[in-house]
Amino acid sequence: MTDARIAMLPGSFDPPTNGHIDIITRAAALFDILYVVVADNPGKGCLFTADERRAMLAGLFEGNSKIRVCTWPGLVVDFARKNGVGVMIRGVRALADFSYEFELAQTNKQLYPELEVLFIPCAPQYFLLRSSAIKEMAAFGADISSMVPAEVAEELRRKVVKR
Repeated sequence: MTDARIAMLPGSFDPPTNGHIDIITRAAALFDILYVVVADNPGKGCLFTADERRAMLAGLFEGNSKIRVCTWPGLVVDFARKNGVGVMIRGVRALADFSYEFELAQTNKQLYPELEVLFIPCAPQYFLLRSSAIKEMAAFGADISSMVPAEVAEELRRKVVKR
């Protein structure tokens, strides 16, 4: 049974960006519980392990009792079913994101018709933030302090320092 007061925001969050933080914060204000579901997909080749990504996000939202950060190794619709989630939140930056996310939402709807999908557009200052670009910039020593929380920037520096 789904509950429309319980939502989830799945993603890889590799690494968590200020855009992710913005969407999570705004979504949490709309629901009683927001699960931030860190995808644990070893085939995706993430820089950070699922546990590292979960720990970063959990630390960032430590004081917010509405936000529950966890990892999940399977289909997000299975997480939703298991936890009574009624709404899946997806953040979108631009039309290309929306097209991809719309197709994914339709697939998830086929797998779990009771799950509603809501799209939240990112704030304008985060339109250009992409985790892949941030990792590359960090590897070359660029200042990424406006793109990720300070704690994440420090973790990135530890992981991607050019030798």
